[in-house]
Amino acid sequence: MKEKSIRKLTIAGLLVAVAVVGSLFSIPVLGAKCSPVQHMVNVLGAVLLGPWYAVGMAFAASLLRNLLGLGSLLAFPGSMIGALLCGLLYKVCPKLSVAYAGEVFGTGILGGMASYPIAVVLLNNKAAALFTFVPSFLVSTAVGAAISVFVLAALKRTQVFGQLEEALR
Repeated sequence: MKEKSIRKLTIAGLLVAVAVVGSLFSIPVLGAKCSPVQHMVNVLGAVLLGPWYAVGMAFAASLLRNLLGLGSLLAFPGSMIGALLCGLLYKVCPKLSVAYAGEVFGTGILGGMASYPIAVVLLNNKAAALFTFVPSFLVSTAVGAAISVFVLAALKRTQVFGQLEEALR
C-alpha cells in the first residue's frame, strides 16, 4: 500500500512540475492567461490518479504558478473545478471521451463562471460580467484536452498507459 502511495505522489509531483513549466507557454486571451498544459495535466492526473489527486495537483500547480508570477488567481477555480469534474466523471464512466468533456465543461463553463467573483472582489475588476472568462477558459481547456488526447493515445499505443494503471492500482 505504501509503495502505491509513493508512486502516486511521484507521478502527481512530476505532473505538477510539467504544469508549472508548461505555464511558461501561456496565451493571453480576453484578460486571462490561458495555459493549455495545465488542462492536459488535469486530464492525465484525473485519469491516472483519480479526482482528488487531480484537484490537489491543480491547486499545487496554481499556487506555484502564482508564486512564480506565471499565473493569476483565476487559475484556481478554473483548473480545480475542471480537474474535479474530469476525475469524477471518469470514475463513474471510465471512458476518455467523458474525461475530456468533464475537463472542458468544468474548466470552460463552471470555472469561467466561478472566476467572476474572484475578478470582481479580489482583482477589483468591476467591468467583469458572469460569462466574461468563459470564452478564454474554453479556448485554453479545449486546446489542453486536445493535447491530452494525443498524449494518452501515445501512452495507450505503447502500452505505457496499461502499465501505469496496473502500477497504480
